[in-house]
Amino acid sequence: MSKKVVVIGSGFAGISAAAYLAKAGCEVQVLEKNEGPGGRASVYTEAGFTFDMGPSWYWMPDVFERWFADFGHTPADFYHLERMDPSYRVWWGRQDYTDVPAQRKELFELFESFEPGCSANLDRFLKEAAHKYQAGIHDLVYRPSRSVTEYFDLKLLTGLFKLDLFKSYRKHVDSLFQSPRVKQILEFPVYFLGGIPQNTPALYSLMSYADLALGTWYPMGGMHEIIKGMVRVAEEQGVTFHYHQEVQQVAVSGRKVTGLHTTDGKLHAADAVIAGADYHHVEQQLLQPQYRRYSPEYWDKRVMAPSSLIFYLGLNKRVKNLLHHNLFFDQPFSEFAREIYDQPQWPSEPLFYVNVTSRTDPTTAPEGCENLYILIPVAPALKDTDEAREAQFQKVMDRIEALAGEPIRDHVIYKRSFAHRDFESRYHAFKGNAYGLANTLMQTAIFKPSLKNPKLDNLFYAGQLTVPGPGVPPSLISGKVVAGEALKDLRWG
Repeated sequence: MSKKVVVIGSGFAGISAAAYLAKAGCEVQVLEKNEGPGGRASVYTEAGFTFDMGPSWYWMPDVFERWFADFGHTPADFYHLERMDPSYRVWWGRQDYTDVPAQRKELFELFESFEPGCSANLDRFLKEAAHKYQAGIHDLVYRPSRSVTEYFDLKLLTGLFKLDLFKSYRKHVDSLFQSPRVKQILEFPVYFLGGIPQNTPALYSLMSYADLALGTWYPMGGMHEIIKGMVRVAEEQGVTFHYHQEVQQVAVSGRKVTGLHTTDGKLHAADAVIAGADYHHVEQQLLQPQYRRYSPEYWDKRVMAPSSLIFYLGLNKRVKNLLHHNLFFDQPFSEFAREIYDQPQWPSEPLFYVNVTSRTDPTTAPEGCENLYILIPVAPALKDTDEAREAQFQKVMDRIEALAGEPIRDHVIYKRSFAHRDFESRYHAFKGNAYGLANTLMQTAIFKPSLKNPKLDNLFYAGQLTVPGPGVPPSLISGKVVAGEALKDLRWG
C-alpha cells in the first residue's frame, strides 16, 4: 500500500515537493488555505485587469527547465517565454534613466559609459559570478544542510575562497568598480531579495550573473502560468489538491505525525507531512509546544528580509515612459537600508519597483488600458494602517509622475493595496514578511531553520524560511530537496 503524504500549502515549494513524492509512488494530497494554488504567486482579476500578486521576475530559466525535465516536460509545454530587452529601466532622476540591455556587447558599452575602462573588471566579475552560479545553483542549494559534514567535500573546500562566503558583497563590488550607477545595478538584486550588500556574502553575486548573463524573462499570461503548469505536472503524477482547506492543528502520536486537522473538522491522515506553509506559523501555532524545535526567542532574533507594500493599479490609458520592469533609484540606498534594518519605519523616501505587464502582454489589461504593480520594500512588523499605506502611495505617485513625466493618479480606475496585515492573514507570514529570512552569512545553509523536525520522525519543512532560501527558483529546489530527504529518512525511496 502506498504511503500517504500531506503537503501544507500550494506555493512553489509545496507543489514541487508534492510532485516528486507522487512520482516516487506516494499518495499525495495538498491542502491549501486559499481559493487556488500559488501561495505568494497567486493571481487575481478585477475590472478586466489581471495581476500576479507576488513574484514578477523570471530569472534562472535553467532551474525551471531542470524541474520540468524531471517529469518529462519543458516549460514550453505550459507557457511561452519572452526575453525582456531591455531587461529593465533604472530611473536615476527626472527624465534620467538607464535601459539595461539584454545583449552582452551593449551591456559592456553601457558600463563603459558609466566608468571608462571598467570592461576588464566587468568581465572578471561576471566570470567569477558564473563560477558561483554553477557551484551555488547546481550544487550548494541542493544540499539539505542538515549537517556540516555535507560540506566536507574536497572539490568544494578547495574552491571555497572562490565562492567569497566570508567577504561582503559590498566589498566585492567596491574592489572592482567606482561608478555609483554601476554599483547600484550590480547590488540591487541583494536589496530586493532580502539583504543589504554590507551583510550579504559576495557569493550572491551569482544573482547579478542571473540578471546580466542569463536574462530577464516573462511567461506570457503572467507568472501564475508557471504555477498552472506545475499543478498539471503534479496532477499527472497523481497529486490531489484541496482548496479552502486551512490546517488548524498537527495531530501527533509518539514521535510521529498522524494527520492534519482542518478548519472544516476533517482529519487528513498522513504517514508524513511536508509543511510548505510559513515555517514559523506551522511550528509555533500548529504544533504543540513539546514538539517545537525553536523557541519564540529564536524566531524573534532572526534577521528578516523586507516585507512589501504593493499597489495593484488599473489605468484607463497607456503609459509612455515606463517599461515592463522599472526600478526607481533616485534616492539614497543607505537611507533606504537604514529604515528597513537599523531603525525600522515607513520609508521617508522609498525606493520602489514598478511592473507593467500589459506593456508586454495585452491580455492583462482591457484595450487602451494598463496595469501597474508597484512594490515598495519596507521593514517587517510595522504598524500597517490605511493611513500609512496612502501616505506611501502619494509619495510614489509624486515620484513616478515627476521622473517619468506623465500623469498617473488621475487615470487610476482600479486600486488595491497589500502589505503586512495581508501577508499575515493570507499566508500566515511571520511578522508580515514577504521574502523570508535575509541572506546573511549566519542565516545561510546549515544556519537556516532545519528542513526536518528532530522531535518528530515524519515532519519536514519546505519554502523560503528554510534551505536554500527565498525566491522562486530556490523554492522549486526546496521542494525537490525536502522530498528526497523525506523519502530517504522514511526509507520509501
